[in-house]
Amino acid sequence: MKIVGLTGGIGSGKTTVSKEFQKYSIKVYNSDLRAKFLMNNSIVLKNKLINNFGKEFYINDELNKSYISQIIFNDPTSLKLVNSMVHPEVFNDFNEWSQSLSEKFVLYESALIFETGSYKLNDFNILVTCDHDLRVKRIIKRDGINEEKINSIINNQWDDDKKIPLADYIFFNTSNKENKLKVKNLVTYFNSIFK
Repeated sequence: MKIVGLTGGIGSGKTTVSKEFQKYSIKVYNSDLRAKFLMNNSIVLKNKLINNFGKEFYINDELNKSYISQIIFNDPTSLKLVNSMVHPEVFNDFNEWSQSLSEKFVLYESALIFETGSYKLNDFNILVTCDHDLRVKRIIKRDGINEEKINSIINNQWDDDKKIPLADYIFFNTSNKENKLKVKNLVTYFNSIFK
């Protein structure tokens, strides 16, 4: 089975693109959703997070999002520490998930494919990108957070200029009509090269 990495900064539209792939019955592993699931349900991971960041990491046995945001977006060292605990768990979870399938290829959707170096494990990597102002508008509409916080999140991610040389395909997220055609062409391409 081949692995196609799908990545992009916050608000770039990578989840919208992955949903287009799903219309072709392509299986998608959403690492961000699975990371949240594991952080809430893995006893081992929960204990590691609590031991390092305190009981405030959870409220009523659920992730304390405001506390976590304060930690990871204001302190790069804490962000690295959280990632060093969560990413191995996600990687193991993905391996278990993919081994249960018999697909020609699957999509591994993650915001941090290049930052973590996991892109090297993929057979092909797609970078979803779009205009900065459009990203900000999308995030405000979706998450209801202010522009200052959004820029803080964006600044904690690599610039697209740093990611572009590492990607096999740059997916400029423009219009729904164009996106559908790009995904259709990519699915055809993957089915032809992946045996």
